[in-house]
Amino acid sequence: MKLVLLSGGSGKRLWPLSNDARSKQFLKVLENQNGQLQSMVQRVWRQLGNVGLADSAVIATSKSQVDMIQSQLGQSVPIIIEPMRRDTFPAIALASAYLYSVEGIDVNEVVAVLPVDPYVEDRFFDRVKDLEETVLVSGADLALIGVEPTYPSAKYGYIVPTSQSSDGDYLRVSHFTEKPTEDKAAELIKQGALWNCGVFAFKLDYLISLLQEKGFPVQYDELVKQYDRLPKISFDYEVVEKTEHIVVLPYDGYWKDLGTWNTLTEEMATNQIGKGVVVESENTHLVNELDIPVAVLGVSNAIVAVSPDGVLVADKGKSPKIKELVNDFNQRPMYEERRWGWYRVLDYTRFEDGREVLTKRIGIAAGKNLSYQMHCYRSEVWTIIRGEGEFVLNGEIRPVKPGDVLEIPVGAKHGIKAMTDLELIEVQTGTPLIEEDIIRVYMSWDEVEQFCRYAR
Repeated sequence: MKLVLLSGGSGKRLWPLSNDARSKQFLKVLENQNGQLQSMVQRVWRQLGNVGLADSAVIATSKSQVDMIQSQLGQSVPIIIEPMRRDTFPAIALASAYLYSVEGIDVNEVVAVLPVDPYVEDRFFDRVKDLEETVLVSGADLALIGVEPTYPSAKYGYIVPTSQSSDGDYLRVSHFTEKPTEDKAAELIKQGALWNCGVFAFKLDYLISLLQEKGFPVQYDELVKQYDRLPKISFDYEVVEKTEHIVVLPYDGYWKDLGTWNTLTEEMATNQIGKGVVVESENTHLVNELDIPVAVLGVSNAIVAVSPDGVLVADKGKSPKIKELVNDFNQRPMYEERRWGWYRVLDYTRFEDGREVLTKRIGIAAGKNLSYQMHCYRSEVWTIIRGEGEFVLNGEIRPVKPGDVLEIPVGAKHGIKAMTDLELIEVQTGTPLIEEDIIRVYMSWDEVEQFCRYAR
């Protein structure tokens, strides 16, 4: 069985820590078994390893999340990159074409799809393993996992099985109900309805045949070229609701969607992350990513979140409304993780004559490097403030240390490698100042050393 983990999200529900570049699954606010902070995606990837599924898994994501995934899970994690964000049906279709035409998976092999960020026990993934046999034994087109509800929630969708029991461990699905009222949810639970946790499986042939019926190519390279033609719609609406033979495996263990601040803070091991104090406040959490202290006094049942993207002070019960509250905020992400480290925007100024100045603080992990690159529209000045490294400019490599100021004209080829953890202040000048203004010459430092020379 192959696993496809879907990594998407717009980054609005856990604002200001989440943004378009750092969705909720990448926030390091949970604790691992060693007491260190970890993200949801790191937690799930470790759990897959615990039950022997990591080697079968691939992550489907957009280009904007690749660096973040590699930063948190390593450079070798298998990734299928969507050319653009469209929705879960296009993402799953592209992943299926990849498994079929690139990895050469047999069309009779079972593929399981799940979100990259469920908050569950390890045995949930043992249940995921059961999907393979369920698909093969039941003959169903789709096999789902349904969580046995612990209360009548209006936040989740429900899978309603038929009244007749099955010969196996699974039930036939009658229909679906999306986010009912609490009263309706209570009625559904009496009928044996299960929470829909977004996990399902199918034979690869089911998706490949579906793509062929719709007139889309099943070769990965060709589907990438036509990706914008795929309907921008969820897999639930495009496939699940139109499929007649569906079965569901009940799961009776712990499952939670940490999609809002009130649910996320329930699973945090501490009520404070970052600099500050919380006093005379019950059930209040502080998450502070800035270097300035934040004091919370006498404010109960609240979330206080501070990041370069903004400041949030909210009653936890109101936190599900945050997405609609900040939906019109239109600014670039002020913090991003990359494969080599991270950067934080410190200041941005646009002058009347159109010139722009952008100031960043950049952290590069020891042993990592920025690519050997050039920019067409901007010049840069780097000031090393911490650590030691090697800097290359137009083919010449030299050592750098704290206090060094490095000038990089427009069009100059440049890069840097951190020998120890290194931080620098970068001041960009030009227009337009966009992340896409980059031409990469070499990605690895081995290539830099091969084709460039050390200064004498």
